[in-house]
Amino acid sequence: MDRSLGSLRTRIGELRVFASPRSRRRFAIHLVVAVVVLVALTVLVRPHLAFLTDGPALRAFIRGFGFWAPLVLVVLQAVQVVVAPIPGQLLAVAAGYLFGTWWGTLYNVVGITIGSTVAFWLSRRFGRAYVERIVHEEALATFDTVSEDYARPTLLVLFLVPGLPDDVLCFVGGLTEVPIRQLVVLAVIGRTPAFFLANVVGDLLGTDRVAEAVGLAAVVLVLSVLGYLNRDRIVSLLRSEP
Repeated sequence: MDRSLGSLRTRIGELRVFASPRSRRRFAIHLVVAVVVLVALTVLVRPHLAFLTDGPALRAFIRGFGFWAPLVLVVLQAVQVVVAPIPGQLLAVAAGYLFGTWWGTLYNVVGITIGSTVAFWLSRRFGRAYVERIVHEEALATFDTVSEDYARPTLLVLFLVPGLPDDVLCFVGGLTEVPIRQLVVLAVIGRTPAFFLANVVGDLLGTDRVAEAVGLAAVVLVLSVLGYLNRDRIVSLLRSEP
């Protein structure tokens, strides 16, 4: 027992969180900067917090920007498909909150259409080596088991199932022989239902129907978790027989 405790103490003593004093100082500086930024944002946002949580007032304010307000949303949605810095569903909820269900869905669909087209083109233009730098090799290997003959229905089903990485599917789809126009149609048809539901959640929040929004969000979350957990089984049902 004493020997085990002594060994444990030795291992703990040998653990180093930072590789060097320089990295420790760098971490401390970054931490201080992050805290300062957080405090500054809190001070700046707090006076406007009531306004930001007032759905009708915020919608009216955003609409005051006219053409530019939806354009920014469209651009962000298109960029996230290719670069993925922001989850598309979060933008969809924000769109529903700011623009309502139908206009928000329209702007999101325009954005994902542009982004998906770019992703398909990049994949088709630069090939598998480019996609391998973006998509995890295990995910790519999973889609490799699907026959070209079943590429269209497979992509459509996978786009429809919530919880699966639909942005990744855009890059994988570009490696198939399916024409880009058809790929875009499959992506839009398959991704629109999930984005519509996310916009409904945002619209419910914007109209102070919080309980309904939480309930719908919970349903979507459960479906997404089930889709993710059963992703291998779904792909196995769609892949070609050996």
